[in-house]
Amino acid sequence: MSFWPSSFNSEPRRRGRSMDNIFAPEFSAALHDATPPLSAMVRLLLQNIPRNTARSIGLSRDRRELGQFTIMLNVAHFKPSEIEVKTVDNYVVIHGKHEEKVDEHGFVSREFTRRHLLPEGVKPDTVKSEFSPNGVLTIVASRNIIQLPDRNERIVPITIEKPAVKGKKSNKI
Repeated sequence: MSFWPSSFNSEPRRRGRSMDNIFAPEFSAALHDATPPLSAMVRLLLQNIPRNTARSIGLSRDRRELGQFTIMLNVAHFKPSEIEVKTVDNYVVIHGKHEEKVDEHGFVSREFTRRHLLPEGVKPDTVKSEFSPNGVLTIVASRNIIQLPDRNERIVPITIEKPAVKGKKSNKI
């Protein structure tokens, strides 16, 4: 008799003439009865993982391009009125909170705070935010591009002096 519930044994066991059955049939049969197939164990572990983990977490990413800094944040569980975007020193702080609501599993309340450091050259007063209909909050800040001075070209004259090696005559250019 097995100590493992038979409901986990969804795959038929191989009872062929393997090397285990030839050399130690009693041990082999007891081992097969006591251990479920590996795939059944994996299914058991995976069924306890929430399916919507990625959707429920506020995924974000930031891009640092030449002309601007962009933050994109998935806030599909929030209304625009439940989200606050502000700049504090050299950071963009995003805070979202909603009171208890009914969802497919019961009641839920959510709250998050994200803080992103503005890269060098981005001024906090240039930060703007937009909320899309599918629940993506996009925050954009202009980056100050350091302007190089206008190209001021000048030809540098080459002067010919003494030879670099003593004892040799210099060639005139």
